[in-house]
Amino acid sequence: MIAHAVEVDHGIKRLSMRFIKKYAAPDRERLSAALREEISKELDRQGLMTLPKTLPPSENEFVFVIKKDSPLGQVVSMATLVAGMEKLGMTSFPPGMFESFPETLKHLT
Repeated sequence: MIAHAVEVDHGIKRLSMRFIKKYAAPDRERLSAALREEISKELDRQGLMTLPKTLPPSENEFVFVIKKDSPLGQVVSMATLVAGMEKLGMTSFPPGMFESFPETLKHLT
């Protein structure tokens, strides 16, 4: 259902965690960290990624589900790699590049 919703919206869909829980684990009262990780892995197997990368615990929060092989998905994948390198101090980009985008590192890593 989630993969179809993303496909219909040209490779990206903004979904609430409540919606994801409804389809991934309707019988669960809440989504544990382990179950959120399992959902992320299943989305990955279906060629999808989320932004933020780590699914939030609150059902009231929203995530973007993106088709990995779409142009936007490829850009997000590249940005995730750059953000990870930045956190490790391994980029050759100008120092403080991410200061202009304060939420970027939080959502990509």
